[in-house]
Amino acid sequence: MLSRLVRQILQATVYDVAIETPLEAAPRISERLQNDIRFKREDLQPVFSFKLRGAYNRISQLEKSQLERGVITASAGNHAQGVALSGQKLGIRAIIVMPKTTPDIKIQAVKRLGGEVVLYGDAFDAANKYAIQRAKDEGLTFIPPYDDELVMAGQGTIANEILRQWRDVDYVFVAVGGGGLIAGVAAYLGDVAPHVKIIPVEYDESACLKAAFEHNERVVLPQVGLFADGTAVAQIGEKPFEVIQLLKSDQSGPIVERDVVLVNTDEICAAIKDTFDENRSIVEPSGAMALAGIKKYVEQHQLKGKNIVSIICGANMNFDRLRYIAERTELGEQREAIFAVTIPEKKGAFLAFCRSLQGRNITEFNYRASPSELAQVFVGISLKNGEKERHEIYETLKAQYDVDDLSDDEVAKLHIRYLIGGHANIANERLFRVEFPERPGALLNFLEHLGPSHNITLFHYRNHGAAEGRVLVGVEDNNDVETAQKSDNIPYPYEEITHNLGYQRFLK
Repeated sequence: MLSRLVRQILQATVYDVAIETPLEAAPRISERLQNDIRFKREDLQPVFSFKLRGAYNRISQLEKSQLERGVITASAGNHAQGVALSGQKLGIRAIIVMPKTTPDIKIQAVKRLGGEVVLYGDAFDAANKYAIQRAKDEGLTFIPPYDDELVMAGQGTIANEILRQWRDVDYVFVAVGGGGLIAGVAAYLGDVAPHVKIIPVEYDESACLKAAFEHNERVVLPQVGLFADGTAVAQIGEKPFEVIQLLKSDQSGPIVERDVVLVNTDEICAAIKDTFDENRSIVEPSGAMALAGIKKYVEQHQLKGKNIVSIICGANMNFDRLRYIAERTELGEQREAIFAVTIPEKKGAFLAFCRSLQGRNITEFNYRASPSELAQVFVGISLKNGEKERHEIYETLKAQYDVDDLSDDEVAKLHIRYLIGGHANIANERLFRVEFPERPGALLNFLEHLGPSHNITLFHYRNHGAAEGRVLVGVEDNNDVETAQKSDNIPYPYEEITHNLGYQRFLK
């Protein structure tokens, strides 16, 4: 399979529509990490993503009769635009099935490229099943986003370009979703440059390759996070995993590290800012994952003086997500820490607290007057020396105050900081964190399932431009068995977080 895939890469037809993207130096991040980092700018493709390569390579090699009948695919993102542009270039019908939750900006982008958009289902799996069935019913050709040899071969042309642009590469970092990109890149480098190490990077809420490595087989994740929506895949592709297994670190060929680098939301946001600082381009979360992985891997392995490629795989970013990303960047770069601190409820207490910080810059301070003798404050503090300084501040505050470090508390970062205003004093309140699909009617559906017997005591939601919204909701329990049971009737993924530190300190 590997030799056949390499031949297909060399024979790929991608350059009818795709461009050979530059491999740009990144001097700022290179100096900071003490390695030579370069960006493979797939965000500069006509559809702002590498997906065009695989889609066109697959479609352009169809039989004439297949082209005449048309193609169909399911995608809410970059693959959709790749198929649409390929159809436009070849003058054929291209049907794109997208979930109903797909943001309008992506729907309009596909339509502008000549794609015939069909909205079906609330999630990708439903849209994908519908597209496959319609392909069978109407004689259309289904174009997989990653689980296909010709698609992988199209993506593998990136590796061919990298080696021609920079012969002395040591590492290539690749964001992983379904695995088509890393499989194509690994197959080519395994044949032509087996000394190159390939490092997979996954979002920690959709790490399907890591799970497959751990079980030595493809597994289906019960749930995936959608912040890095371009790589939000519940199961690694069958054909990509076969290629990766042949090239993993305990086999011959290049080292596809089994130790997948997992990156979180804050680390991805920080990498988006790093990319902007280098070249003034704004990449999507999945497009920044490789750089986030480089930063983490370099620190963990103490790499110095190596030649490292970060594949920027896409830049289809919804503008309204930038607010959320900017808010999270400082935490991802460890330039800010947030603490919950108990101070005396008296005059001069705030001044004394600020003095205890020894001149450090306060980035946020949330406080509400309390009738008790103690006050709870939520404070953000600017950091110059990352984790070490954060620990020093904590120890300094701990010597004088009751303090909790909330810098890693997702609920505090998403919700608590916007809700501080005083305690409700509802003794029997229960708190839940719920994920809503971003579509009309989702809130009504939630309330109808919850039922009229519940008294909602707290509700916080902010639109982040993603496919799912995260909501904090408080419910008065009244120790009623029926009411308590109804909490399990919530129609969306949720968890009870009544014992969350931030909630206990500021809102309970």
